[in-house]
Amino acid sequence: MPADVWPQPVLDLLAAGGDRPVFEDGPIVTTASVMAGLIRRIMAGLRSSGAGPGVGVTLDLPVTAPAFAATIAAFAVGARVSGWRADLSPAQLSGSLVVASAQLAALAEHPDDGLPLVAAGRAEDPARITWTSGSTGTPKGVVQTYAAMSAAWVPYPDRWPPAIAELATRMQRYLVFGSLASQVMLEYGILALAAGGTLVVAPRPVFPDALVEHRATASVTTVGKLHQLIRDQRANPVDLRHLRALMVSGSPLAPGRLAEALDVLGPVLFHGYGQTETSMISMVTPAEMLTDTATLGTVGRPAVDVSVRDGEIYVRTPTQASSYWQDPDESAEVFVDGWVRTRDLGELDADGYLRLLGRARDVIIVNAQMVHAGPVERALAADVAVAEAYVAGGPDEMTGEAVHAYVVPVAGRTPDPDVLRALVAAQVNDLAVPRTVTVIDRVPLGPSGKPDKSQLPRPDDEM
Repeated sequence: MPADVWPQPVLDLLAAGGDRPVFEDGPIVTTASVMAGLIRRIMAGLRSSGAGPGVGVTLDLPVTAPAFAATIAAFAVGARVSGWRADLSPAQLSGSLVVASAQLAALAEHPDDGLPLVAAGRAEDPARITWTSGSTGTPKGVVQTYAAMSAAWVPYPDRWPPAIAELATRMQRYLVFGSLASQVMLEYGILALAAGGTLVVAPRPVFPDALVEHRATASVTTVGKLHQLIRDQRANPVDLRHLRALMVSGSPLAPGRLAEALDVLGPVLFHGYGQTETSMISMVTPAEMLTDTATLGTVGRPAVDVSVRDGEIYVRTPTQASSYWQDPDESAEVFVDGWVRTRDLGELDADGYLRLLGRARDVIIVNAQMVHAGPVERALAADVAVAEAYVAGGPDEMTGEAVHAYVVPVAGRTPDPDVLRALVAAQVNDLAVPRTVTVIDRVPLGPSGKPDKSQLPRPDDEM
C-alpha cells in the first residue's frame, strides 16, 4: 500500500492551494481553500450519517463544485463509492447511502467536526464501483480497491508517463460534463488539478459550442462525437484557438479519420486506449502522429505491462480493478493470475507501439467459422469513398450468420458495394465479404457516445 492513501494527494493539494481557482461553474469560481473546507464539512456529514470504511455511498449528482467535493469526501472517509444508475437492482444498491442533490445540500452545511483532512480508506476495501452496461445489458460493477487507486500516477507529476506529461501542459481549463462518476472524467479532472489547471463545467456539452463558450483548453470526446465535430467544423467552422488537447478513446479510430481530425482541428488530438478495468493503457500524442504517420494506426506505446497471447491483449497495471461486484464467474474469466483480459485483439510493432485489431467477442459466425468485425471494418474504411465503416451479423439460412456492412460516405462520394466487397475479399477472406452494404448518414450512438450497432437499420438488401 503506498504511503498516501487515495485521495490524500488531492486533499493535500487543495489544503495547500489557497486562493487558486480549481472549479468554475458559470460565474461561480471555487478556490482550493473553499473546496477543502467544503470537503471537510461533507466528510463530517457523511461520518455522522454512518458512512465510513466498508460502507457504500452512491452519488446521484450533477457536475458542480459541491458534487466534486462530495466525490472526494466519500473517498476520504473510506467508503465504497459509486455513481447512480436508474437500472441498478435493489441488490446492487443494498446497504448503500444514496446522496442526491437534496442530501448534498444538507451535508454541505454540516458543522465541521474538526477532524483533520486525512484519508481513511483501508487497502483491500473496495474504493470505487464503476457501473458499465455489461455484455448482457445488465449493469456490471468494476471494483477498484483503495490499494489500487492509491497506486495511481494521476496526482503525482513525477510519475506521469511521457504522453501524460505532454498532455498535462495543456490542461489549464479542462471541460467537465456528464457525471463525476465517470472514471475518465474524474481522472482527467484530477490530472488537471495536479497540473495547476481548473475544472470548468459545461452544462450543455455540445461541441464545438461548449469549447468556444468556456474557452476550454482541454476536454474528452468519443470517436462518434469526434466524427460529428469534424463534420461540423468543415461545414461551419468556429474559432477553436483556445483548444490545445482533445482526448479521444472508447472505440477504434481509423488512421485516415485521425489524420483528418489533425488536419481540421490542428495538433490537439491525443488518441488513448484504456478500459474501466485497467484505466489508461497507452496514448499517442499529436507530435508522434505528425512526426511519424505510421503511429496513426496505433494507440501509442503502453505505459503499463502488456502481453499479447494468441492475438488477445492482456494488461497488468498498478491501478487495475480486482473483480466485478457480486459476479465471481465473470471475475474469474477476466481477472487471470494478476492480469486483465481486455478481450481486444492487437499486436505490438517493432517500436513498441500497440495496434488494435478488433474485439475478441465482436465476431460473426459464418459457416461455423469466426469472422472478426475489426479487420472487415478496417478493410471497408480503406476505400477512398468511405469515411466510417461498421459491420454486424444477421441470421442467414445458408451460413448461420452473414456479414452486413454499414458505411458513412465521404462528402461528395458514393461507395461502390462491389468495390467494397472486393476489398474485403482481398484483405480478409471470402467468408468476411458483406452480404449487404448499407449507406448511412452517421452511425447511431449510445448513451456513452460510442457507436451502438444494435441501433443500426435493417440491412439494405438491394446492395
